[in-house]
Amino acid sequence: MPADIPHDDEASRFSRRARRYVGTSRTVGSLAATVAGQHYLGLKMDRERHAQTLRKALGGLKGPLMKVAQILASIPDALPKEYAEELRQLQANAPPMDWLFVRRRMTGQLGHGWQDRFAEFGQEAAHAASLGQVHKAKLHDNHPMGGQTVACKLQYPDMASVVEADLSQLRLIFSLYSRFDKAIQTDNIYKEVAARLREELDYEREAKQMRVYAQMLANEPGVHVPEPVPDLSTSRLLTMTWLDGVPLLEAAERPAEERNQIAYNMFRAWYVPFYEYGIIHGDPHLGNYTVRPDNSINLLDFGCIRVFSPSFVSGVIDLYKAIRDQDEALAVHAYETWGFENPSKDLIRILNMWAEFIYSPLLQDKVQKIQASDTGHYGAQVAEKVHAELRQLGGVRPPREFVLMDRAAIGLGSVFMHLKAEINWYRLFHDLVGEFDTAALAQRQADALAAVGLEQPSD
Repeated sequence: MPADIPHDDEASRFSRRARRYVGTSRTVGSLAATVAGQHYLGLKMDRERHAQTLRKALGGLKGPLMKVAQILASIPDALPKEYAEELRQLQANAPPMDWLFVRRRMTGQLGHGWQDRFAEFGQEAAHAASLGQVHKAKLHDNHPMGGQTVACKLQYPDMASVVEADLSQLRLIFSLYSRFDKAIQTDNIYKEVAARLREELDYEREAKQMRVYAQMLANEPGVHVPEPVPDLSTSRLLTMTWLDGVPLLEAAERPAEERNQIAYNMFRAWYVPFYEYGIIHGDPHLGNYTVRPDNSINLLDFGCIRVFSPSFVSGVIDLYKAIRDQDEALAVHAYETWGFENPSKDLIRILNMWAEFIYSPLLQDKVQKIQASDTGHYGAQVAEKVHAELRQLGGVRPPREFVLMDRAAIGLGSVFMHLKAEINWYRLFHDLVGEFDTAALAQRQADALAAVGLEQPSD
């Protein structure tokens, strides 16, 4: 595999990025000093104003921390609400690399003469995001995949260094948070976000994860997964078939029956892999799927995938049963399976507030919206109440598995709200878990991962 070709422009770009990180570190450090002054000296802190300052500093980076911030903003109480609201405003688009830079970058990945390996290659980026940008291209007719239109996702240079710098900033932000709010202990959240973000840098891994999803969703006509093009891919370049579709917010204007079908397809896209294979797409960001004219969806971006132990999936179902049957002993067992350590009665009661909210659409056998109200951030009021009681209790350390599982539930709930979908969620859920078998899931998971050469993660 050709190595990246060093160039003065890359050094210059990294130098400019490093200067921006110095500025961000100063901002975060200043905020930390302010928080310390509030905590130890009784000085007043305007959290809303400081949250705006932090967003401006982080937004200027246009890097992976932007993705992290968006994930954290959707996890209840990972950050104070003032910070979450500001970070939620960060945009996913970064300024794209220009054509001369793209050509050098592609040469570094595929070697000289790389353009001859495509029938066409768009000079302008079709999409630019936090880790890289996508170019639309076309294969030659004599290519094994036969003249198809493809998407070439090209990673920005130096991203391993950028990710580590971003994670250092994230650690500072969590340190800042922990100085004035002990409700959520963030060490496991940090570890999970860091592990997943580092994995996203490896496009060879993402290609394997894409193939796993193609297997798992092979019998789902309402979900489409791109196919990787191995001979035009590297660890920093992922070429895959191009899937046409429109953004979900455009599809949200379709008639009710069509919107319900889109919601049904989204539910299946996320939860067939989870309940049948113990695997979940950890980033239901609006840019990670598009909608076709027939209301089927294209599932995109397979960098953030979480593989769970079969026992964890069983624990998710056990918690549903515990909430449904008001079975306290089963709830304790379920939370311990999730990874909560020695949960007390008070902690169980508080966690159940959130669980009852998440599971409520699945408890009644009827057609309904995902939640009664169409206004406000999904679950915000429940989250605030849970947060207040956790703070009084002395706090909780969420297990790592909780992070992306909760992210998926909240993210999808928001999607279903955008669609104003009215579905029998109870039936959808029970169709998936009616005859759940932990051993059978373990075998399906092992077979699916082995088929693409993907190891069971150790973390």
